[in-house]
Amino acid sequence: MRRKLAAGNWKMNGLRAALSELQALARAHPDPSVDILVCPPATLIVQAAALVADSPIQIGGQDCHPQDFGAHTGDISAPMIQDSGATSVILGHSERRENHNESSALIREKARTAHATGLISVICLGESLAQREAANTLDIIAGQLSTSVPDTATGLNTVVAYEPIWAIGTGLTPSTDQIGEVHDFIRTRLEKRFGSGVGLSIRLLYGGSVKPDNAADIFAVSNVDGALVGGASLKESDFSPIIKALEG
Repeated sequence: MRRKLAAGNWKMNGLRAALSELQALARAHPDPSVDILVCPPATLIVQAAALVADSPIQIGGQDCHPQDFGAHTGDISAPMIQDSGATSVILGHSERRENHNESSALIREKARTAHATGLISVICLGESLAQREAANTLDIIAGQLSTSVPDTATGLNTVVAYEPIWAIGTGLTPSTDQIGEVHDFIRTRLEKRFGSGVGLSIRLLYGGSVKPDNAADIFAVSNVDGALVGGASLKESDFSPIIKALEG
């Protein structure tokens, strides 16, 4: 059975004072029946990991460089993220793909490095509104999935997150039928590529305007194993109801 996962992406938000929300989250979920992952900005990873060291909550990074070390000013490597106390790293988020022109091939290399380091890679896929309206969603997802996910992927080191770009931070959410179509498609492609063992073991998350009032409906959809939550993960009072909805 795939263990459910509630992952929070703080993006470029959070100063040290925000760690009180993480402490509140740990107090609210001392023994969750699902995995909880919070990915704060890199400046807070060390402190965040120390704060939740005695709790079930895990800490992740938001990106990593494809090389372990080197002359890459301003970049952060997978070994650095792991050394800071993180267990996971988000890769290929649409904001990285768009704002930093990251290709699926680059994301694949980052994922390989993350796997070699011992980090779980949360690999993001998603289509734009224009691609959705042109009925190209599954073609876009197929291309991103095949190129972004490396051959080293297993259920232990890889999570795939479907995040339609047009739903991120907009308040718009695909219908449950649309979410189910994409998640079922991803599952089928993973099984075809990796075999039923690995293909069925990789967790699939939905992301894009996940909120307390729509979480339960989303989590009832086929092959949705949890959520990658943006803005609603910044406050315990918003994130906890989503976690509880995932717990059922």
